[in-house]
Amino acid sequence: MIDKLSWIAVYPEIILMAMACVIALMDLGVKSAQRGKTYAVTLLTLAVVAVLQAAYASNGATIYGFGNMVVSDAMGNWLKCFATVAVMVTLVYGRPYAAHRDMLRGGELFTLSMFSLLGMFVMISGNNLLVIYMGLELLTLASYALVALRRDNATATEAAMKYFVLGAMASGFLLYGMSMLYGATGSLDINVIFKEINSGYVDHRVLVFGLVFIVAGLAFKLGVVPFHMWIPDVYQGAPTAITLLIGGAPKLAAFGITMRLLVEGMLPLAFDWQQMLAVLAVGSLFIGNLAAIAQTNVKRMLAFSTISQMGFVLIGVMSGVVNGNTLSAANAYSSSMFYVISYVLTTLGSFGVILLLSREGFESEEIADFAGLNQRSPLYAGVMAVCMFSLAGIPPMVGFYAKLSVLQALISSGQPIYLGLAVFAVLMSLIGAFYYLRIVKVMYFDEPIAAGSVSAPMDVRVVLCVNGALVLALGLFPNGLMALCANSVIQMLGT
Repeated sequence: MIDKLSWIAVYPEIILMAMACVIALMDLGVKSAQRGKTYAVTLLTLAVVAVLQAAYASNGATIYGFGNMVVSDAMGNWLKCFATVAVMVTLVYGRPYAAHRDMLRGGELFTLSMFSLLGMFVMISGNNLLVIYMGLELLTLASYALVALRRDNATATEAAMKYFVLGAMASGFLLYGMSMLYGATGSLDINVIFKEINSGYVDHRVLVFGLVFIVAGLAFKLGVVPFHMWIPDVYQGAPTAITLLIGGAPKLAAFGITMRLLVEGMLPLAFDWQQMLAVLAVGSLFIGNLAAIAQTNVKRMLAFSTISQMGFVLIGVMSGVVNGNTLSAANAYSSSMFYVISYVLTTLGSFGVILLLSREGFESEEIADFAGLNQRSPLYAGVMAVCMFSLAGIPPMVGFYAKLSVLQALISSGQPIYLGLAVFAVLMSLIGAFYYLRIVKVMYFDEPIAAGSVSAPMDVRVVLCVNGALVLALGLFPNGLMALCANSVIQMLGT
């Protein structure tokens, strides 16, 4: 019999799933091309779910349900809350874009977005290998369909096909690694796996063999080198609204399962997986930044930027355990959590401006399309500049403090090799600043190609201004978010 605590642990997921089904049915009777009623009910549902997740996280309780298959803790609930807000913001930015491209003939954009969010929830809450995998598949299947939503667009269809093939391969890697872990430990429960590995009775070679495949699967979901091949093609080929949908909130879920699998499940193997993450981080920082310089397409440039930014996230995760000592674990993992939240917030703002400039029949994807934006609309140019400065790590934007916290966690380990990695990361950030600042230069110093000001619906304008203000405000006052991340990670490590 399922106890009451099990249902309490998954109330937000139940509400989200039920409302996704209700909205899918309700949309059948909506005749408006703008899907106004569907849009409003979707945002209201997501707002309720976000508030509920925030309330759960603030409560600070850790609840295990359904035979320890799911866990509701502060870290997971905050990640789910921020993921929900990210999907809300994406739908606000993406609705006008989708309407102009005949992507709102049905309510699929809204219902598939909600099901992809449900997949993220299941991933983040999973305390069992199969539950995590089910959440991952729900997210990826919804994402494949969203990328191919413009069925008459050859580029989007090609991107969906590439995403599907490579995604299936990565899922196979992860599933094979999980099967090896199950074979070695005899359990799918993450807590039991941790105890079995910590006991020292399990064959280390089998564990490391399975670990290699798990890290490969996680690397694909994070989009780091050498599992990054899908990122540039999918980011560029997918409709821009969908690019934001797969490039924003899912990064929070990917970070969540990385913490569940590597930290909660396989922390005794930290010496092995930290070395793997170090190689992935170095490759991501190097290839991501150098390849981005050569791009003229903004979406493709931001795709390579994502690869380098995820390299920074891995730097934080790999510096948690030093010579078997976990004293710096909370600091390292919380800095990574702060980084990924800051990255998603900044990505929302930058893609919001790209979506805003995209008109009917015209994709504002080239760097040249931003020429003279300051003369046409100083407000939107300012939001884009703030986001670019943040991604480049220039103070006082939130991206600067995110990079600083990760580097501080790396240097505090006291390891010479980690110090060298920190220097390398700073040098790569300096290279990365070039392509971010190039967009700022084009907006403020080049002559505009198009005439006239940039108009936007009221909801888009308000959310975009709040988005840009938060990137700056969290940079000026980062302590609140940093403390939230630290407390969440400390509680997670304590359980």
